[in-house]
Amino acid sequence: MSEQLAPQRDVNVPEEFTQEILGWVSWLEPVAEADLTEEQYEAMIQRGRAKQEYFRLLAHDPAVLLHRTRADFDIFFNKAAGLPRADREIAAAAASRLNGCVYCASVHARFASHHAKRTDDVQRLLDDGVSARTDARWDAIVDATVALTETPSAFDESTLDALADAGLGDDEVYDVILAGGFFNWANRLMLTLGEPELPQK
Repeated sequence: MSEQLAPQRDVNVPEEFTQEILGWVSWLEPVAEADLTEEQYEAMIQRGRAKQEYFRLLAHDPAVLLHRTRADFDIFFNKAAGLPRADREIAAAAASRLNGCVYCASVHARFASHHAKRTDDVQRLLDDGVSARTDARWDAIVDATVALTETPSAFDESTLDALADAGLGDDEVYDVILAGGFFNWANRLMLTLGEPELPQK
């Protein structure tokens, strides 16, 4: 990956967690859209991602980006079995809220709201943090994600019991682990590479 720093610019950083659509500003120089190779486009899978600075930054290493994109898509878009999309998104939002990744939290909170039609419950997670309570199912998913994120060994038999008591089957528990675990890693990557930006009014 290029080590060239991106030109500094004034960034209107959000002061709180939000479901608003945010921008993201890289601290390193991303690949210019006009300079993207076919390999780099293929690593994004969706060519429209080239409009986003984050993916153009990761495109400096297209082989790694391709693996990241495939994992991301399989965790969140696979409809074969497992968790409903809204529950996968609330796990990602919970990890992002705990880790302080305002950008990722905004994206996945917005998806959770859209798929679950529970905007107020999602906003409570953003406003009050991961200790906010909604219902038994989401509380168990959030608590399991918190355990994975804070100290993975804290995800233990009692965590599994809480998920089972909330009605989750084994394939759904697996999806909680994938969604929460993936964003525990993804947040840390994004937090070290740039910062969120409020849209210009």
